[in-house]
Amino acid sequence: MEFQQVVGIRRSIRYFEPDKPVEQEKIQKILEACRVASCAVNAHWLKAVVVRRDDIAPADLEKMKNPVQANVIALAPVHIYFYGDPGVVNQIKGSRLKQLHDVGALNPTHGWSHKFVDEVVYPQILKPLTDNPFYPVALAFDCGVAACQGVLMAFDQGLGACLTAFVPEVVAKYTKVPGNWIPFYQLNVGYPAESREAGGQRPRPPFEEQYFLNQYGSSFPRDPKVVKELEASGLFTTPARPDNAERRKEIRDLARRLNLPM
Repeated sequence: MEFQQVVGIRRSIRYFEPDKPVEQEKIQKILEACRVASCAVNAHWLKAVVVRRDDIAPADLEKMKNPVQANVIALAPVHIYFYGDPGVVNQIKGSRLKQLHDVGALNPTHGWSHKFVDEVVYPQILKPLTDNPFYPVALAFDCGVAACQGVLMAFDQGLGACLTAFVPEVVAKYTKVPGNWIPFYQLNVGYPAESREAGGQRPRPPFEEQYFLNQYGSSFPRDPKVVKELEASGLFTTPARPDNAERRKEIRDLARRLNLPM
């Protein structure tokens, strides 16, 4: 699919074909999309551990459930647990910035050199950053960018996906991650049991309330012609409706087939 179509078709899929396995190569492509994401100082804080649902003991799967995501994680054949590694900056000490310098991404025209990294960037910026209480927030933002690329790759391959919270204490029995890793989200992946439209594109806050020009309170102008172009390209699809009889029938049918409450 074209990029705008992938963005337009993405939904938080909550109904998966529970017994249809996801090919290993498709999971790899999701992770590859995460890996090539942009990341501040080339740190790449995001880590992921893939666990197939059927490799989780039933008693442990029950402990992993909460009232919001219980049926989602029970149906999804693949769980990808996303973490952030806060220790990476002090482990690499700017070495990945030097790699960017060596390949011509960070250049002398902008003040970059190996010496600049060693004498300024790492000791004066990056090392103090790791002691800043807002460091986990910065780390989380970049991890979110990478995870988003993985989500879009899932949909580009005909899969469905839904990000949910997870119970790190129980999951750690399987992931065995270092104790300093920050647990973020679980990406539930599988083949959708619901239609690709899944009832339509979800409601969102008005554009004018979210984005501003020059200063807060001055809404960024929304050009209707651009909206029409995005509708034609597939980024905007049919909006979800509150009283959609077809969608309600789909949910009833899914509930019967997947033995879910209704």
